[in-house]
Amino acid sequence: MGSTFSGLNTALTSLYAQRRGLDITGQNIANASTEGYTRQRVVMQAQNANLNAGIYATTDAVGTGVTVSSVQRLNNSALDQRAYTEHANSAYHNQRAGAYALIENVFGEPSDTALQARMQDMWDGWNAVSSNFDKAAPKSAMLEQAVTVATTLNDASQALDNQFKSTRAGLDTYVGEVNKAAESIAKLNKEIVLATQSGLQANELQDQRGVQILKLAELAGATATELPNGAINIFIGSSPLVSEFDTRAIHVAPGSASKMDELAATEVKLQWKDTGTAVASGGQMGANMELMARGGTLQDMSSRLDKVAGKLAERVNDMHSAGWSINGDTGIDFFVPVNAGDDITAGNIKVNSALLNDVNKVAVSSGDPRGVDTPTRILDGKVADGLADLADAKDGPDSEYQQLIGDLGVAAQSSMRRRDIQNAVTDQVDATRDAESGVNLDEEMTNLLTYQRGYEASSRVLTTIDSMLDQLINRTGLVGR
Repeated sequence: MGSTFSGLNTALTSLYAQRRGLDITGQNIANASTEGYTRQRVVMQAQNANLNAGIYATTDAVGTGVTVSSVQRLNNSALDQRAYTEHANSAYHNQRAGAYALIENVFGEPSDTALQARMQDMWDGWNAVSSNFDKAAPKSAMLEQAVTVATTLNDASQALDNQFKSTRAGLDTYVGEVNKAAESIAKLNKEIVLATQSGLQANELQDQRGVQILKLAELAGATATELPNGAINIFIGSSPLVSEFDTRAIHVAPGSASKMDELAATEVKLQWKDTGTAVASGGQMGANMELMARGGTLQDMSSRLDKVAGKLAERVNDMHSAGWSINGDTGIDFFVPVNAGDDITAGNIKVNSALLNDVNKVAVSSGDPRGVDTPTRILDGKVADGLADLADAKDGPDSEYQQLIGDLGVAAQSSMRRRDIQNAVTDQVDATRDAESGVNLDEEMTNLLTYQRGYEASSRVLTTIDSMLDQLINRTGLVGR
């Protein structure tokens, strides 16, 4: 038979348990908007009076109350792993689509101020020169239009190089963040393992670790493997970044290219610091490495732009140098590199200064106007007319540039569609994960009322037992006195 005073303990354990429930509910409500927080739930267990009884012993005693066996962290490990994977994919596609958007902004097509319109203005200028080849004004206007074309090519080339530099600088920043997050996870692993082995709750520490793992997934496409002791190992590709309490560092190899023209001599290399082997990164870093690779997106766009500039200079110079000016000048290149002797690229193309200083040196005629004999004395606008016709040439610079823009548009559109699809998948996974792990304020308010009523009822039980004991102790045996 149970003790007369056992009811006090039963009511007291209920007070403790209900108060614990109120505390955890308050914790959930307080962290409803906290990034990475996983809701918690009190797990209560009835205390059994026969728990340690002998095998043949019997008792009619009731239970001895309730105890909080644990505070459960309501996460789903499978959904957590799925979230890491999908967030890594989203980060990769978002970074890639953003890079293509920046490249499209460099060219700015279609636009009245972009390269295609500038070249068309130049060809129209040559057409005006062919009709008025003996006048200086059309030549001056055409030369200014040609200077604008060369400047637009210079600016586009410089913008692509600037994008490379900024991406390269961003890679250094990402490397620092990855190493810092890895150290944080290793430290949290140690604290979680020690807390678990001591019988303490480590829910908040696990939430902090989850935030860091998700960050690593987005930065480098990291994956995670949980160990029986509560620690988590982190991998980038198939190589470990965090092994329980130990970490490895990554770095950008010394001497890696810092600007695009250095790619010919050395690539951008992301390596493990201890072994020097390549890091198979995903996420944002993986997208950046593809962008900056030798033959990658940025270098490919820059090379194709150089090809446009080279073809423009070649076709114009071939016709212009073979023609004659009204002064009898010939053999003058129209486009030249900034530094004599260099190959013409988008970054160094310019209009020959000799023509800018004297517009009458512009070749317009198919023959020498100073020729003595009538058959060789020719003054016409056929060269200027031929140059104007380059606008429609199937193998001309315009056609080359249009092919570049078309390919860029297709690649950019494809990357944006893949980004949108991936983001939709990631949002769906996050929604499913939040349904299990996120805080629902309506549910917490229900729990709050439940624990409140339980606490009030336990208090009432305690008061009732106190009244009974008062009757037993202070009033029993007083009858008849």
